[in-house]
Amino acid sequence: MDLKAVRTFVAVADAGQFQEAAAVLAITQQAVSKRIAALERDLGVRLFTRGARGAEPTLDGRAFLPHARALLLAEERAAASVRPGRRALRVDVIGPRVAPAVLLRGFHEAHPGVELEVVTLFDADTAVAAVRAGRVDATFRAVGMPGTRLPEGLASARVLDEPLHLLTGPGHALAEAPSVTPAELAGHRIWMPSIVEGVEWGAYYASLAAEFGLTIDSAGPNFGSAAMLDRIAGSPELATFMGEHPRLAGPAGHGLRRIPVTGPTPVYPHSLIWDGANAHPALAALRAHLTGTSAGPRAPGTWVPDWAVT
Repeated sequence: MDLKAVRTFVAVADAGQFQEAAAVLAITQQAVSKRIAALERDLGVRLFTRGARGAEPTLDGRAFLPHARALLLAEERAAASVRPGRRALRVDVIGPRVAPAVLLRGFHEAHPGVELEVVTLFDADTAVAAVRAGRVDATFRAVGMPGTRLPEGLASARVLDEPLHLLTGPGHALAEAPSVTPAELAGHRIWMPSIVEGVEWGAYYASLAAEFGLTIDSAGPNFGSAAMLDRIAGSPELATFMGEHPRLAGPAGHGLRRIPVTGPTPVYPHSLIWDGANAHPALAALRAHLTGTSAGPRAPGTWVPDWAVT
């Protein structure tokens, strides 16, 4: 059904005259007549009678009028649902307990009026494809992993270099160290069962291991962070890396130790990725917020893979 004709029908019914409806719609009276005639042909009924008082809806016209108004309201709601600024900003944060989620929570606290929809996509290829297809507005990822590059039209900005910490149980040989260097970790078993082939954090830790001669074990199965913490807490030899920002799930009573890695400090390069053609105003606000709160250029004494995009 032609919604222009439906809108014209409602205008005539409200105005009571074809001429006044034409003025309201900023079209000619002849165009109004053509639209009403076409709508009557589509419906197979007569919608108006014309008399000295103007245009009066017929019984069929009166029956159709509330449904015509509902059609126009549905059209407006459908358009509003995707109009920039009217729908929620949809952002991928990889997982709810990692640094990008902390950044997004900070944005939400600073902009409580912005409606957010948070999603957690697993790998960078899926996330980048979702941004490109418009299924999400932005994603946080490490950009530049070997063998990949952003598709044309997508943009990125480095928003956080997150220092790594070593996590051990109380019986580990390094448990009481105030800090450790990457060189001191050589020979220790660093267990990271969340690493699978093709993910960007896998590329990051592979570069880290190659740079400093570390042993990073990704053998599974991966039963989640709580199970991993249980195992590390009771092991004298297992340790793992985690970022500075995550909140640990259920470490109470474990006696876990979080030890800063220094000399140099490996940092994980989080970037925001978005489509340069995306006009959602909340996306611009998110970018401005992250730019305003980021630490700026990489700090001295830190390390990132040479493939990481600045």
